Amino acid sequence: MDGARTFYVTTPIYYVNDKPHIGHAYTTLACDVLARFKRLDGFAVKFLTGTDEHGQKVEKSAEAAGLTPQALADMNSANFRELAQRLEISNDDFIRTTEPRHIAACQALWQRLVDNGAITLGHYEGWYSVRDEAFYAEDELIAGPQGQKLAPTGAPVEWVKEPSYFFHLSQWQEKLLAYYEASPDCIAPQSRRNEVLSFVKGGLQDLSVSRTSFTWGIPVPNDPKHVMYVWLDALANYITAIGYPETGGEYARWWPADLHMVGKDILRFHTVYWPAFLMAAGLEPPRRVFAHGWWTNEGQKISKSVGNVIDPVMLIERYGLDQVRYFLMREVPFGNDGDYSHRAMVGRMNSELANDFGNLAQRVLSMIGKNCGAQVPQHGEWTAEDREMLGAAHGLLETVRGALDRQLFHEALEAMWVVVRAANGYVDRQAPWGLKKTDPARMGTVLWVLAETTRHLAMLAQPFMPGSAARLLDQLSIPEGERSFVFLTPKHALKPGVALPAPQGVFPRFIETEAEAG
Repeated sequence: MDGARTFYVTTPIYYVNDKPHIGHAYTTLACDVLARFKRLDGFAVKFLTGTDEHGQKVEKSAEAAGLTPQALADMNSANFRELAQRLEISNDDFIRTTEPRHIAACQALWQRLVDNGAITLGHYEGWYSVRDEAFYAEDELIAGPQGQKLAPTGAPVEWVKEPSYFFHLSQWQEKLLAYYEASPDCIAPQSRRNEVLSFVKGGLQDLSVSRTSFTWGIPVPNDPKHVMYVWLDALANYITAIGYPETGGEYARWWPADLHMVGKDILRFHTVYWPAFLMAAGLEPPRRVFAHGWWTNEGQKISKSVGNVIDPVMLIERYGLDQVRYFLMREVPFGNDGDYSHRAMVGRMNSELANDFGNLAQRVLSMIGKNCGAQVPQHGEWTAEDREMLGAAHGLLETVRGALDRQLFHEALEAMWVVVRAANGYVDRQAPWGLKKTDPARMGTVLWVLAETTRHLAMLAQPFMPGSAARLLDQLSIPEGERSFVFLTPKHALKPGVALPAPQGVFPRFIETEAEAG
């Protein structure tokens, strides 16, 4: 794979003050689908996730829990690592901002910014939200109860006055706008790009990038009374993991990142601050940042106080891992907000997975088992309908690839389901069960076309539902070494005479208990 095309994809690093919830699972899963797809498509892939462990919020939470900040970070970071394992995430690295490699990289980046005149010492006075770990201008604040000032997120703010180093963000307005113009796809979806352009065109203020009022952070080089602003620290993780401050080797191979996947709440940090920090340090900005939407629960905004936070591990235990993976990537256009509901989940599982795809595979493999000696059948000349069915299967890779390159997961899956539905229609029209007596050779051809179509569908389902797709490919006797997309060609089609195991259902129906149905 040394000469292979590369693909570097990252999740945001998750803040250890939170417990993992459906939003974290969603972002990580989207990156996992892309990473798995790209590996199967011949790319060398670097897939990074991890945890963000510094900042005032962690320090305060640890104090309230009677723990050291490091102990709290250790405990909560392990929860995110465990979630990745439960989702069968294929990340290549898991970074923690308390690691020595990250501290060294941040301090090197800081020094580079100082040397380039991009950071100077000053005095900060203004509104700060501990919950958001963000500074806000007066005109961004909203009125809360009893005239209380709140951040635009609804978080409390406090007036902070302390010495601070400043990053000269105000000098980067035109350079950022030039970067956005030169790279039309660097921010997606379009609505988020418009949001960022509007913000930057409105003018930028210098950014406070150090604090002296708490100590849980990376010390500023040559001035240890200051710790680095948590976002400068956190964003640097993406280059720490590829060897920065070394800029040869791994860094040269993977940077700039192909995709930072983020939630829409942290768009500004990734599309304004991060490219400015990088360009000020003489480094390239990322190729693309995609900001996805948020989930609601049965139509209600998710919040700890309401008690409707969705635990992804509980979803997996209730519905099955691949079913949850499928639902999250299928239910809403990626980039939009989405609503989780039990009814929607069961609808996708029973209608699309069990009835459509599962039923197709089960019918085809059972008929081959009964009527073709449990072997891939022989086939004869193709009819126009056979060619149309095979053409739809052969065209799928390009369609799915195009959708995933734009992070349109729902479109990729819909393209696959167009073929699933077409194959089910083809079965009904060809009626191979009737051909056994009247034209057994034609029956073999029809079943071969269906088995080959199922092979294409199972191969392309691997990034989304790796376990289920593997079981289906096992039932088609596809060797482990022939499951990458280079084998999705007529030349590598199913070979007649290959023995097939007894078929087993891959997508069981979800049966409601009375309590669930009521």
